[in-house]
Amino acid sequence: MLDLIVVGGGPAGLAAAYQAWKNGLRNILILERDQELGGILNQCIHNGFGLHRFGEQLTGPEYAGRFEAMLRDTNVQVSLGTMVLEVTPEKKVHCVSRENGYQILEAKSVILCMGCRERTRGAIAIPGTRPAGIYTAGTAQRYVNMEGYMVGKRVLILGSGDIGLIMARRMTLEGAKVLACVEVMPYSGGLTRNIVQCLNDFNIPLYLSHTIVDIQGKSRVEKVVVAKVGPDRKPIPGTEMEFDCDTILLSVGLIPENELTQQAGIPMDPHTKGAVVYENMETGIPGVFACGNVVHVHDLVDFVSGESELAGAAAAAYVQNGETAPGRTLTLETGADVGYTVPQHIRLTGIAKTVNVSFRVRRICGASSIVVSSGDTVLASYPRERLAPGEMEHIALPKVLLEKAPADTVCVSIKEANPL
Repeated sequence: MLDLIVVGGGPAGLAAAYQAWKNGLRNILILERDQELGGILNQCIHNGFGLHRFGEQLTGPEYAGRFEAMLRDTNVQVSLGTMVLEVTPEKKVHCVSRENGYQILEAKSVILCMGCRERTRGAIAIPGTRPAGIYTAGTAQRYVNMEGYMVGKRVLILGSGDIGLIMARRMTLEGAKVLACVEVMPYSGGLTRNIVQCLNDFNIPLYLSHTIVDIQGKSRVEKVVVAKVGPDRKPIPGTEMEFDCDTILLSVGLIPENELTQQAGIPMDPHTKGAVVYENMETGIPGVFACGNVVHVHDLVDFVSGESELAGAAAAAYVQNGETAPGRTLTLETGADVGYTVPQHIRLTGIAKTVNVSFRVRRICGASSIVVSSGDTVLASYPRERLAPGEMEHIALPKVLLEKAPADTVCVSIKEANPL
């Protein structure tokens, strides 16, 4: 029996496996469906990775390479080209590969690191014909950066997520004309630095509160009609703009890849679309952990690594010491303008000194305070100059503070200084 099986060899899986090794586990196996480790980082050839984790700017492959180099100094086993089909509550992992056929592997603990996938045209139901030339931004990124194919010459991007913004710059550098980036929300879904470096620096217009209302073309995209939307996100008649283009890139959100999680019967959070987790990233099944984009979509891979190292250390502690000691458990709730929190539950016996809470806001807020309360008691307040949905927030809650909570629920909310 293995000590630990890590499902997924992307940035989350690499960090979790390495940290579990550092914490004393010696029989660790990473299962990865691709033919190489690194996950999505392999196609992210732009820099900007590693500023928090390594204190320097790295490309995606360089960032993955750092963790792969660290793993080479261990005897962590890796099985590439291996598709995991099922994870059971008894921590049996069903997988299949060309080399080993169908296997049922048993482990004392499991960490789920399957990452996320992109929403497609079908998921958002864009009207119009169905010609060639419509790609998700990540698919186009792989074609251009890894396969060497140019996906189009006149490009319109729907959605302002980070991958879409980065592909606006990438396509421009490859010689394409990016006509516009169109976003249905009144704010961008990407990092501010990407809006500046990928759109503003290349004079690519960003149309907020706009969406595609028609796609025209026979064998290939020929024209796209874009219209302004009202507060109800419905197109406003008479505001249509036409763009002659041959390619549409969709950057309309990411969905955690949680089919295995749901099959295992693990409780899910409807807001994150990921597993409900405790302070150490343990799911509702003792000994089964989840981390990275399979729990909630991150904006920076550095934060994925930090969260995954927490899961790896917790898996090692579970194998060596058993389940977390029983005790008082607090449930985190979302208040005004907060979309979700991770973790969703905090066991006070599982905290040494502090617990890190990650969340996203629902709208752009100016100067604000992040208010942590329990019942009518305010436990803490954290000032922020600005908050945006595209940028994840983090607060550290001390154990001594949480022990003072009068109720078994803790609420995270936003109080804006001068709301509009």
